[in-house]
Formats: sequence, structure tokens, C-alpha cells
Amino acid sequence: MSEGTQGVPGVAGAAAGAAAEAAGGWARAGRHAGIAGAAIGVVAAGAAAGVALERLTVGRGVRRKARTALDSAGPYGTLRGVPGSAYAEDGTELYYEIDEPDEHPDGEAQKARRKRLLGALGRRSVAPTVVFSHGYCLSQDAWHFQRAALRGNVRTVHWDQRSHGRSSRGHAQIEGTAPVTIDMLGRDLKAVLDAAVPEGPIVLIGHSMGGMTVMALADQYPEYVAERVVGVGLIGTSAGRLSEVAFGLPSLGVKAFHRFAPGVLKALGAQSELVEKGRRATADLFAGLVKRYSFGAPKDVDPGVARFAERLIEATPIDVVAEFFPAFAVHDKTAALAAYDGVPALVLAGDRDLITPPEHSRTIGELLPAAELACVPDAGHLVMLEHPELVNDRLTALVARAVSESRARRPARA
Repeated sequence: MSEGTQGVPGVAGAAAGAAAEAAGGWARAGRHAGIAGAAIGVVAAGAAAGVALERLTVGRGVRRKARTALDSAGPYGTLRGVPGSAYAEDGTELYYEIDEPDEHPDGEAQKARRKRLLGALGRRSVAPTVVFSHGYCLSQDAWHFQRAALRGNVRTVHWDQRSHGRSSRGHAQIEGTAPVTIDMLGRDLKAVLDAAVPEGPIVLIGHSMGGMTVMALADQYPEYVAERVVGVGLIGTSAGRLSEVAFGLPSLGVKAFHRFAPGVLKALGAQSELVEKGRRATADLFAGLVKRYSFGAPKDVDPGVARFAERLIEATPIDVVAEFFPAFAVHDKTAALAAYDGVPALVLAGDRDLITPPEHSRTIGELLPAAELACVPDAGHLVMLEHPELVNDRLTALVARAVSESRARRPARA
């Protein structure tokens, strides 16, 4: 038991048990429901102790009002660009937005940032378009701080992966004709690139599942990557072996989670309306889970940012969560990374990431020996929200390197 719970004996255990009971109750519709519920309950228990303590000191009404105030006052996720749509191979509409650079930047700070990003572009040189791919259970708005930092200085594209954000539900998944795969997401990204960036150099940035999507693009379209991609940023992601991730659990909990989580999520997805009501009813526990698995130092995170992360994740329906989850266990794109070995690369991780632990980034770094490898202290999975200035600085440096090296390596593309 942590130091913070020693003064309230039994509270943490009761909360953990309630979490496990709730998870097991939701899962009873599925086969192996009791064991699966216990496995999910083990995950929930890590956050339950903190939630129990908060409930001792802060009333539910006060907490609800605080969430409402943060939702209305927070500026995060409010940036919008020129909207567009691409269409995946199964007809799914993929929503994206483009931020164009200002022709005449105002202010010395913006001029300095643009100069750092683009240097002295030659007359025939073409600045790259920076394309951001978000992670599982998020949306393009997860890049809020990075979008703000680059806004007006370089062309950027932000898109929502299928069934996330403003994109449509995956047609193949609705019709039951094909499961979600990481390869499918790579083809979705290609469709977005064809629509939003039909010409010119590209810098690809991916977080978590978005990084896997970037790898899947290289796996299926190596010639395209060689021709068009001049830089790549892989943040809090993995090239494979995700079925071995411990999620901060003891060994027995890890085995149970990986064995039964797909089944319990499928059962929950089949009762999505009931489960969504349960998520709302257990908002405090959900918030605790988000903090535990999103941030390395939750107590130091701006409450507005923490609430923003909750909103992003809670906006993903449980049946979508269930559809995507099995794809991660079979994800393996280690060989595909060779396609990015010839361009400037950034591999960045939080040192307290429980979802894609830093050793996964170190493995990617070994496969991309020329890449900049950065491990951010006191950072979790949502490192771009937890330490935005550091991430912005590294991404700005990556774009600057991509511009410089692509200009020196080959003539500009029209």
C-alpha cells in the first residue's frame, strides 16, 4: 500500500474490490466473464486507491462541477483548420484538417521560429508538409500544443483515424467484412496523404498507434516513402511485442489481462449502451485510470490538461475500443523501419510510460541508429500533453533537420 493510503485502512482495498466487481459485472455477458472481469479489475485497482482518497475529501457534486468548469474553460482541442475528407479502401470517410503557413508572419517570435524551421530555403526549394497521426482512443486534437507551435509557420495536416474523432466508423467493421489491422491503418494514412499532400516532401509524426500506422505505411509503400518522406517522428510507440507489456501489473495480472482482455472488451462492445452508462456513472474511477496510464507525474499535470485527456479518451465508444484492441497483439513492423533509416528521425518516449514502455523506443532506436533518441523524465504515455514544450522543441529541430538534409541530398520536388 502506498504511503498516501496508510491512514485510511481498508478504503483502498474496498475501492479496488468495487472496481473489480464492476468490471466483472460488465463482463458477465461474455464467456470466461468472471476471470476476465478480475483481470480488468486488477488494472482498475491501481487507480482506485487514489479515487477513494479523493472521495473522502471532495464531494461528488463538487467534482462534477469542476469537470464541467474545466470543459467550458479549457482552450485545448479548439484549434481548427481547413477541413477535408479522404476515403479508405472500404469507403470509410477519413476526416483531416490542413493548417497553411502564413505568407507574411507577424512578430519577431514567429519569424524566428519559421527561420529555425525552414532556414534559408532556396528559390526552388519546397517546404515539407508535417502530417500528424494520433494514437488509440484519441483524436487529432491530442496534438493541440504541437499544432499551436507550428501553426502559421509550416504546412501541417492533422487527421482522425477511422472510427476516431470526426472520421466515420469503419465500414468494414460495421459490415463485419474485415477486422481492424495496423496494415489497414497504414493504407488509411496513404489515402489521406494522396488527398491532402498530393505533392512535395513530407515529415510524418506518429504517437502510439499513430506511430504504428506510420510504420505500416513504410511496410506497404516503401517506394512512396523513399520518394516523398524526408523526416519521421515516432513518439511513445512500438514496433512490436506489445503482448508482453506489463502495464504496471504483477506477473499474474499481466497474463490474465493479455489472455482475457480481448474477450471482455468484445463482450463490453456488444453491450455498448449499458457500458457507456457505466462509464458515466464511474467517472471518478475513469479519471483515475486516465491519469495513471497517461501521465508520469499526474499530480504535476495541469487539471485542464488532465481533463482534456479524459475527454479525448471517453469520446471513443467502447465498441471501437474493442474493435482495435486485438490488432496490437499481432503488430510487428520491425523490418519496415528500415525504410526510414535514410531520413532524419526522432524517437521519443516518456520514462514512466506504462502502455508503450521506453524500452520499445530504445528498440526502435537500435533499428534507426541515426535517429535522435530522447527519453523524457517524469513523463507518461501522453508525453506531448504532459511536456509539450520539450516535445515541441524536439519536433521543431526534426523539421529543421529534414529541411536541411533534403535540400542538400536532392533537388526540390515541384
